[in-house]
Amino acid sequence: MAADFRFIVVGRGMMGAAAARHLARQTDGIAVIGPDEPEDRATHQGVFGSHYDEGRITRTIDPDADWARLANRSIARYAEIERDSGIQFYSPVGCLVVGPKRGGADAYVGDVIDAATRLGVQTELLDDVGLKAKFPFFSFAAKNEGVYEPQGAGHISPRRLVKAQSLLAEKAGAKVIKQTAVSIRDESGLAAVTTAEGETFRAEKILLAAGGFSIAENLLPRPVEMKVYGRTVTFFEVSKDEAEAMSAMPSLISKTLDDIDSIYMLPPIHYPDGKYYMKIGGDPDDLQFDSEPELRAWFRTAGRDKARDHLARIFHELVPGVTRPSSLTNSCAVSYSPTGYPMIGYTSSPRVAVLTGGCGAAAKSSDEIGRLGAELLLEGRIKDDGYHTDFSAHFDA
Repeated sequence: MAADFRFIVVGRGMMGAAAARHLARQTDGIAVIGPDEPEDRATHQGVFGSHYDEGRITRTIDPDADWARLANRSIARYAEIERDSGIQFYSPVGCLVVGPKRGGADAYVGDVIDAATRLGVQTELLDDVGLKAKFPFFSFAAKNEGVYEPQGAGHISPRRLVKAQSLLAEKAGAKVIKQTAVSIRDESGLAAVTTAEGETFRAEKILLAAGGFSIAENLLPRPVEMKVYGRTVTFFEVSKDEAEAMSAMPSLISKTLDDIDSIYMLPPIHYPDGKYYMKIGGDPDDLQFDSEPELRAWFRTAGRDKARDHLARIFHELVPGVTRPSSLTNSCAVSYSPTGYPMIGYTSSPRVAVLTGGCGAAAKSSDEIGRLGAELLLEGRIKDDGYHTDFSAHFDA
């Protein structure tokens, strides 16, 4: 039985689209399978992508050295992707990380500084007085420190980044198949993927990059071992004048000592509906899903009121000068691997591999993660020795 393609990537999200681009640049016979974004989330019965949004923080200053390197390498390629695709997705407004002052029980700020030093990233350390002087629109609690990364950081539009990656993959020869995979199996010496639309496509190798939906019970012979949590994000509408007044606002990560009020926040972003929104995320507790149907049902909702109220309180404390704006919420999801790093490895079959487990930190780093997934298929293993972790894949018993 002949193969239809050399390699198939299942999943057209941030990791999958990146992997397809990197593969198509190096070899022929590439396909990427996944549906378009649904027009109406509330009634959609299929799968969803967590990239259906206009704002994700991008930064290098991560306390973990491997995550910092994944981000650093991805960010370095943003300009090339924008230039070659003609799609602008990156806003280099800088990123501010704030946490308890060093010397206490929380080592977060110190770890961030160490990671920045290892990678040679330019940062500025700010105390309480410095934070207030440089970022007067924020109001932080006392005894905090901030690490500000002015260059090579800010925020990206995940929706436009996926569009850019997909366009470049197609320009390099990849075929986009707008269907939904339901099963991946070994078949007569090849890997085969069957879709909900009733078609089967065969390849020498298949790479599953379906995000949280990788836990689907029948998608692989043994599902990936991964914890998937629902997250509620809240958007606060601001006027155009307010958005212009806060044009110097960087992306923000705020870490609290007990972690309950830890959040991330993006500056005003112009959304497709013509309005400006500031986005904040950071659920007060976890909402875990054990099955893919539960995850689909979650994406059809607008999130949890409990999380919205929690985030609204923190937003008004952090940005007290903004007129009490109207707000709306939406649902998202994060997927955690057992290692805390993306899983980039083979299943029990040498023809089927996985690329999943963003651990809530992969959007900014998706191009490098996709590159490693492409390397896995092309070389049979990850040959890059720039990382301490081996990106091992884990599967349910």
